[in-house]
Amino acid sequence: MAKSKEDISEQVYEYLVESGEERACDSITEESCKEAPGNFLLNGLNGFATKLAEQIASPELIIPYVFSLLGVPSFYSGLLVPIKNTGSLLPQLIVSAKIRAYPIRKYFWAIAGLAQGTMMILIGLTVYYLKGGTAGIGVVALILLFSMSSGVGSIAFKDVLGKTIPKGKRARLLSFRATGGGLLTIIAGLILFYFLSNESSVKAFSVLFLIAGMLWVLAASLFSFIKEEPGATEGGRSPIDKIKKGFSLLKSDNNFYNFLITRSLLLSIPLVQPFFVLYATDSLDVQLSGLGLFVIATGISNTISSPFWGKFSDRSSKKVMIVSAAFAAIICLYVLLFNSFSESFKSIYTFGPVFFFIIIAYGGARMSRKTYLVDYAPSKERPLYVSVANTFMGFITLIAGALSIIAGFLGVKVMIAFLMLLMILAGLSAIKLEEV
Repeated sequence: MAKSKEDISEQVYEYLVESGEERACDSITEESCKEAPGNFLLNGLNGFATKLAEQIASPELIIPYVFSLLGVPSFYSGLLVPIKNTGSLLPQLIVSAKIRAYPIRKYFWAIAGLAQGTMMILIGLTVYYLKGGTAGIGVVALILLFSMSSGVGSIAFKDVLGKTIPKGKRARLLSFRATGGGLLTIIAGLILFYFLSNESSVKAFSVLFLIAGMLWVLAASLFSFIKEEPGATEGGRSPIDKIKKGFSLLKSDNNFYNFLITRSLLLSIPLVQPFFVLYATDSLDVQLSGLGLFVIATGISNTISSPFWGKFSDRSSKKVMIVSAAFAAIICLYVLLFNSFSESFKSIYTFGPVFFFIIIAYGGARMSRKTYLVDYAPSKERPLYVSVANTFMGFITLIAGALSIIAGFLGVKVMIAFLMLLMILAGLSAIKLEEV
């Protein structure tokens, strides 16, 4: 006899989360506790779709490659990541005030997901029909709209996560999303490697963007089916009041302020990755090519590490921040010492694992900071805490963007050493955080 959706949800939830333990839902309502297995599965499948979409249409990797095929000036490639991050983070303090006025917030993510899907489809059409600087302007503008939609979704996601999944189970949901998305990403990477690694046809890549758009539409549909209990709407504030409250929050909540400092310092982990590529290219005289290989490495790293980071973060997200920062610093030290090793040792095979491990370290940092924020923020003020954190990070991202300019003067090794120092400071900063 065919199993019902409820039976499948219960089995997945039991296997991944409870493992025979009595269900405890102190942090959410009794009704939400009953719906937790179904919501867990829907949220996880939503993550499968979005994480695959993010990889096959990555502004860090895929779009710059397509730009090179279209003859788009490199200036536009340099704008992609800063615009993606800043557009997503900076507007959130204002947007969160609007979201709080509604008792059900899942539809904000669903609408944002539809908007992101639409932007991806439009990017696919843009790269198919336009070339040169015109294509660059069009794609950059669409990425800005995409990232602003992502910012709305980020606030709604964390609030819905806090309302529908019990504390102590949230990081395992994030790891489920990352693991499933990682497995699909490996498959996508294999397809890219074997069929598109030497592809010069823009048509093939425009199809990738169309597929990514449809995945976002699917993700929006899945999220809309989550059963969410109405949340508090009282105490809503105007955008100006929200900004004032955000500043007062930074002054009054020392632990939250320390968390923001720690999170900012952890940004050094993703920032160091391009410098590893430059270091390998210079030191080994090897061109690291093949989009599929990078996508595969990301998928494997996430698949292997996510379950571990998820369980660890549910026990102590603070400790995961410490461990991931220390792990990343050790990787940087290995890179800095690499040229002092014997010539017989130095090769792309002894350097290559650096990329694999730094993605694992970043996975731990990202999962732990997300879990810590959701667990620490008071339920009634969670949108405010999330928006303040993301707006703060938006400004930090702008500052971090200047590092690429500084690198041209200081050199790659100095930048890696500097970022390693920031990782060490991140670990020390995390030690001061409260356990949640």
